[in-house]
Amino acid sequence: MNKADTFEFFRRLAEDNPDPQTELEFGNTYQLLVAVVLSAQATDVGVNKATRALFREVKTPQQMVDLGEEGLRQHIRTIGLFNAKAKNVIALSEILVRDYHGKVPGDRDALTTLPGVGRKTANVVMNCAFGAETFAVDTHIFRVGNRTGLAKGKTPLAVEKQLEKSVPKPFRVGAHHWLILHGRYVCKARRPECWRCVVADLCAFKPKSDGPKK
Repeated sequence: MNKADTFEFFRRLAEDNPDPQTELEFGNTYQLLVAVVLSAQATDVGVNKATRALFREVKTPQQMVDLGEEGLRQHIRTIGLFNAKAKNVIALSEILVRDYHGKVPGDRDALTTLPGVGRKTANVVMNCAFGAETFAVDTHIFRVGNRTGLAKGKTPLAVEKQLEKSVPKPFRVGAHHWLILHGRYVCKARRPECWRCVVADLCAFKPKSDGPKK
């Protein structure tokens, strides 16, 4: 996809959704970090269902440490891999209390040293909490990038690097939200809904699906 088409691609997505946001629910940066860690191999809907009661009780790393691993497990047992995630969340909370005065660092390299926090998670936190121009490549963005021709790559990191190079300045902060939402609701894995896609004419995918199933 050339520069002009890339600009138009994001211009249309922005026009369709001027203020894109993550669908994870949180009240502060620490809760966002926890929610994103819990969302690995889980849906945002499932995470939100589990964290509503948790986040009423726990708003800081110290409160999470006080809750303890078993207490956390009871809140998140409906989420996949909840045992490992509980262990990681308690461990990262202890590190935040010990090394960062209970604050989430606004630095991607520092974030990725925390248990359970990979590059994608760090990119989400940097973008949503600190307004950084980062691109968190999940399965939706990986699919949309490759399918449309916007950012092709064999790995999430390769797609991320392509997005870093090609996304125009006005759209860099919102880009990963637009792409996630587009992949989740329009450019779906099994059958993309091309008939209602605002960027269908810019997309390299063939053949286009032409309407909902009867």
